[in-house]
Amino acid sequence: MLPNQLVNDVKQIVERGIRDAYDKVNTVAIHTYWQIGRRIVEEEQHGNRRAEYGSRLITLLAEELSLEYAHGFSARDLRNYRQLYLCFSDLEIWYTRVPNLKWSHYRTVLSVTSEDARYWYIREASAESWSVRTLARNVGSQYYHRLLQSPKKEAVIEEMLQLTAPLKDEPQGFLKDPVVAEFLQLPSNSSFTETELEKAIIRHLKEFLLEMGRGFAFMAEQYHISTDAGDFFVDLVFYNVVLKCYVLIDLKTKRVTHQDVGQMDMYVRMFDDLKRTDGDNPTIGLLLCSDTSKDIAQYSVLHDSKQLFAAKYLTYLPSEEVLRREIEQQKEIFYLQHNKSVKEDTEQ
Repeated sequence: MLPNQLVNDVKQIVERGIRDAYDKVNTVAIHTYWQIGRRIVEEEQHGNRRAEYGSRLITLLAEELSLEYAHGFSARDLRNYRQLYLCFSDLEIWYTRVPNLKWSHYRTVLSVTSEDARYWYIREASAESWSVRTLARNVGSQYYHRLLQSPKKEAVIEEMLQLTAPLKDEPQGFLKDPVVAEFLQLPSNSSFTETELEKAIIRHLKEFLLEMGRGFAFMAEQYHISTDAGDFFVDLVFYNVVLKCYVLIDLKTKRVTHQDVGQMDMYVRMFDDLKRTDGDNPTIGLLLCSDTSKDIAQYSVLHDSKQLFAAKYLTYLPSEEVLRREIEQQKEIFYLQHNKSVKEDTEQ
């Protein structure tokens, strides 16, 4: 039997090597995006050339790059790279002072209008090893300005540390960074689902919808959506040729929450903005949860929405009585969402 010390030493060597490689990939990615942004800005500043294609420069460039590369070069991405250069034009000189940051860190501060605040957030994120979620929370709560104005800075710092404690990166989190995978043009990894149960349900759900034969065309699994608030994954994306719209399905292995509904609402709005064409109808979002909620159906953005729906899934085959009761309950929740009563529907 191998000595425990040997095994632990080798594991540490491997993890150090992986982290070094990961840090190098992040450094290269940031510089690559910055250089792309600089080149776009240079092209925009050439007045005669710009007149030929005007404000469509980024859209046309995205179309060309998307023919060659699978990820990371949509019009939205290119606008972010352009903004990176405009916000950090001295990055090549300055970057050595702020190691251990990812592209997601920089993307998080691109919306900060104050140059002093923007640089301060990046320096603090590097010095204090803030996760992207911690940085996003601090930017959103205007931590820099509150700290600057407060006579009791220690109290502000202590509050921030308490509130962001749950937002720290997991020790092995860097092994599954979607931004790195995207930069390296690696295929989507379905291992981002939370549990084996979730993966099994997603797999069978996909098969079920395709078997129905009612116009469902499978588009993607674990579809990556990148925002300034972080990286998100839609479990399943379909296009329905009968309804002429995208259908997004997200599975939650818990009771539906307001946060789940808000997240799906964001997915639907982003698909409508970035993917929907003139011939498409509005995107539909379906939340499948272990349990639904009457209050959320009635008082969240689910209420009276024609694009968002929440439904309950069962992991077992119930008895006829349980199934009937479950159907009636789900019908009630559906009517609450659409501001109707069962009686009104029956009369119609």
